[in-house]
Amino acid sequence: MTEEAKEQVIAKMEEIGPAVGVVLNINMESYFDVLTGLVDTFSKKKGLNCVYIASSVSASTISSALTSLDISTKHMHFVDCVSYGVMESLDGAENAVYVESQTMLENIVLKVEYMFKKMEGKPCLVILDSINSLAMSNATGILSEFVQVLMALLKSKGAYIVVLSVDEQLKPDLREMLSLVSDQIVTIK
Repeated sequence: MTEEAKEQVIAKMEEIGPAVGVVLNINMESYFDVLTGLVDTFSKKKGLNCVYIASSVSASTISSALTSLDISTKHMHFVDCVSYGVMESLDGAENAVYVESQTMLENIVLKVEYMFKKMEGKPCLVILDSINSLAMSNATGILSEFVQVLMALLKSKGAYIVVLSVDEQLKPDLREMLSLVSDQIVTIK
């Protein structure tokens, strides 16, 4: 793994602070570097819990991948939007809640709010991975409203907010929507 993408992410998160909605445009090669920077280095340094909204890969897969990289997931909570759709076994882990479909955007917001209640107001980093996956199942207008509502909720809680997008897969209408609903868009090279 290269350290450059990881360092860029950490520096940017330090710079912006909480309650700012950031879209991180990443390429697939830097995906795990960015994730390591956010979940391991940044969140540990700040003493943050992490809510990971899994819309492209199931929570168990992400958790296993992070564990294989020697990253503890004890401080992580997952909102899994994938497992029902791929008929993956729902292990009933206490750190995961499940949404039946990526089109059930209101339920995602409710599950995130539930996770905040479960964490009893502890500071938090929320990662939406990935907006590209949600865009395949939802119209841009509906997705825009969802992101606005989610960001408003998270900002009111003082959370660090990160929306991941895969730069190579970002369609022009989605790129425009993200520029309207986020506070900053950062491309990680």
